[in-house]
Amino acid sequence: SFFWFRVVLSAAVLCFSLAVTLEGLFTGNTTMWDGVPNAVAVILFFLLMSVVGLLEGMQIAFFAVAKLKKSERGNAPFAMKTCELLFRGDGHNLPGFMIGRQLCVVSCFFIIARVTSLNVEPGNGDNIF
Repeated sequence: SFFWFRVVLSAAVLCFSLAVTLEGLFTGNTTMWDGVPNAVAVILFFLLMSVVGLLEGMQIAFFAVAKLKKSERGNAPFAMKTCELLFRGDGHNLPGFMIGRQLCVVSCFFIIARVTSLNVEPGNGDNIF
């Protein structure tokens, strides 16, 4: 019961946050750079959030695969090539990838912050909703 309350509450907060963000993006009430159309800002938001999600999922997957024996890593061609590249040589490829992944995530979040920060004066009466 408490679990489902948390699920519903989290979903409600997520939906409200997404509604406020999209309303701000579609009306141009964000700190997005001048000259960038609102539709491009929305596309950029979803594109960069997807990139961050993929990079976070790759981090989890690569650390899980690092604990497996080579024979347990599966036989899918793309997965085998990825593992071969990650774990080749002295083992510096995985830490190098993780550093690059983190820099990419930080860069994405700086741009996402610029795209989604609201530019509304508090107490003015012209709020998002």
